[in-house]
This record gives sequence, structure tokens and C-alpha cells, in this order.
Amino acid sequence: MNKLSAFLSQNAVKVENVKYAVSKRFLDENKKPMEWEICSITSTEDEDIRKACTKKVPVPGKRNQFVPETDYNAYLGKLAAKCTVFPNLNDVELQNSYGVMGDDALLKTMLTPGEYADYVAKIQEVNGFEATMEELVEEAKN
Repeated sequence: MNKLSAFLSQNAVKVENVKYAVSKRFLDENKKPMEWEICSITSTEDEDIRKACTKKVPVPGKRNQFVPETDYNAYLGKLAAKCTVFPNLNDVELQNSYGVMGDDALLKTMLTPGEYADYVAKIQEVNGFEATMEELVEEAKN
């Protein structure tokens, strides 16, 4: 096998889905926390989510000049929703039970703030991010 063949798609190790108990509030029939299923996405899918959460904002005092600004809260919500395999966040019955529309809105409504923060950190870990987005934003501010 030549060295280049290690990079061929069929030879790459596939990223396995991860099961993770997000909350102790959602229990199965045995009173154990339900496991959610998380998948990894491609860099292209991640880029599309980032672009959807980025807008151009005017530079103060500079006419006709704009800089891109990413809404990281929206980005993390869309990333988490995209990576959630189970439960199906697009299920109409599930969304109706919480009175929301949209997968990321459902996720934010279903989970407490602490659960949501832990879940987003797990999503980032599954997708290979060494540091969480919040840590990177804080680092950039300092």
C-alpha cells in the first residue's frame, strides 16, 4: 500500500456516533437517563453553519466599510441541532410539546442552561474541537 492510499476515503477511519446522557430529567422505562446520539459533521457543513450565523456590520466612523461578525450563540445552537441524531429535534410532536418551532429552539427549550452548556461542549468535543467556542471567544477578548 503506498502512503497516499491511507488518505483515500475508503481507508479513513469513520467517526463513530457518540451516545451521551445529556440530562437526568429524561428517563427511560428503567428510570435511567436517556442517551442522546451525537454525530460529527464535515468541515463543509460547519462552514455553512458559520456563514449562516455571520453578518456584515458597519465599521463605526468609516463609511461603506463592513466587517464580518459571527453570532456564536446562534452558531453553537445550529451546530448542536445539526449534530443531534436522537432525539429527532425536527419531530413536530416533540416541538409542539414544548411550544416551539425549529430544532435549535427546541434544544434550548428542552435543556436547562447548565445541561445546554454541557451538551454544546460535548458536541464540540465530538467534532474535534480542542477548546470550546466559549473558551476561544474569551481568549480573543483578552
